[in-house]
Amino acid sequence: MSIVQFHDYSKIIKGRVILENINTNFDSGGIYCVIGENGSGKTMMLRAICGLIHPTTGSVTVEGCEINKNNNFPESVGVVIENPGFFNEYTGFENLKLLASIKGQIRDDDIVDALDRVGLDPSDRRTVKKYSLGMKERLGIAQAIMEKPSLILLDEPTNALDKEGKERLENIIREEKHRGATIIIATHDDAFVKDMAEHRLYIEKGRAGEMDEN
Repeated sequence: MSIVQFHDYSKIIKGRVILENINTNFDSGGIYCVIGENGSGKTMMLRAICGLIHPTTGSVTVEGCEINKNNNFPESVGVVIENPGFFNEYTGFENLKLLASIKGQIRDDDIVDALDRVGLDPSDRRTVKKYSLGMKERLGIAQAIMEKPSLILLDEPTNALDKEGKERLENIIREEKHRGATIIIATHDDAFVKDMAEHRLYIEKGRAGEMDEN
């Protein structure tokens, strides 16, 4: 069953075609890598799925609901796109607790578990301002998984991670797939794609090719 469906999706910004006539489906429970160079449109595909941009023409649906100006965010999604925005004066735990309060679906124990899984100390009293780039990336991944969403979107998640961080990320992705989540990753990390991708979608100049299977 498809969790995400693009139908003739195009996006034009200031006269420039960002995505052009995208027709592709992402089925439930898979690990997908959207592959392309910088500026190819792969990040924009993730932004389209989570409602950060809306189509000029065509549509995208997530779990049967069309994402548009009236319904601009999927019900169950965890997202890390570009640089996650956190409050620099709060600790990692405090940031996640604040985000969790929006939906009120999880407890402190769930936040602690998410931080443990990415390799961050839940009791660390340092503020996010003092985090390294890698720690901020780990915190972003923690916020994406803490509410156990059915869909997880990750944009270049390996960029700031060291070897140990990448190994943790790969384990997390496998665990989330086992839980039943669908994971869509925008990346140009060939080694990561080789190790993790069950399905590959190549995109160039806003145009997506056919979905490849491993």
